[in-house]
Amino acid sequence: MTAKCFNILLLGDIIGRVGRMALRNCLDGLIQRHQAAFVVANGENAAAGMGITAEIAVDMFNAGVDVITTGNHIWCKREIISFLEDEPRLLRPANYPGQVPGRGSGLFTAANGCKVGVINLEGRVFMNNLDCPFLAADREVAALARETPLIIIDFHAETTSEKGALGYYLDGRVSVLAGTHTHVQTADARVLPGGTAYITDLGMTGSLDGVIGFRKEQAIQRFLTQRPVRLEPARRMPVVNGLVATVDPVSGRALKVERIFERVAGDAADDGEQ
Repeated sequence: MTAKCFNILLLGDIIGRVGRMALRNCLDGLIQRHQAAFVVANGENAAAGMGITAEIAVDMFNAGVDVITTGNHIWCKREIISFLEDEPRLLRPANYPGQVPGRGSGLFTAANGCKVGVINLEGRVFMNNLDCPFLAADREVAALARETPLIIIDFHAETTSEKGALGYYLDGRVSVLAGTHTHVQTADARVLPGGTAYITDLGMTGSLDGVIGFRKEQAIQRFLTQRPVRLEPARRMPVVNGLVATVDPVSGRALKVERIFERVAGDAADDGEQ
């Protein structure tokens, strides 16, 4: 029996309570509409806009997310450390030093039974001084390729150039390379010549009524005063941003991509909870 091509759904950074609400309210519909057999979501901003907790991670898994990727804010909630060690479905970037808690990649099973490898990486340009993401990708891809041709990378990075360079560097070796971190969806979703689905940034699952998902008044004050004004997630106009990639489970090649940018009904209550 020939394995059928199937869809993988990737969602951009979940930001605060409004992002979590949008995820819960729309994920079942997105999975059904796009017939997605596997879901990856970036959760590093899910807890009040910075970090993630075990409770929030479990809620995301219960909502239908198969793997949660993260980035530079993964260490913001100290209580997540033990959960990182115990929960293989929650990843931190693979190019952190080897002695840090958690895992940077994993092998998982999609709803159709296919094995899917997921790798989380973090960029270095205007970011932390980490190990080279290109060399870390070589290592992680080689390990997972022994188990499956289907490999997904969330590259949590600041600059479009670093993301684009890694996309071409890995073209033909991974099924999907999706950028995260900037919270603004880019218009360059495509399948690269070697068969890798690529987008510079998935965007965010959070409030469109703000600055990259945070309260616009606070963001404006930061720029006006140059002071470290605390940013809180905005609450109105929730949106879901992401990508659907159709992949061939035999070759691992992506066949087509479709961007997701959807408004979600309802706003988060202004009751102090972030």
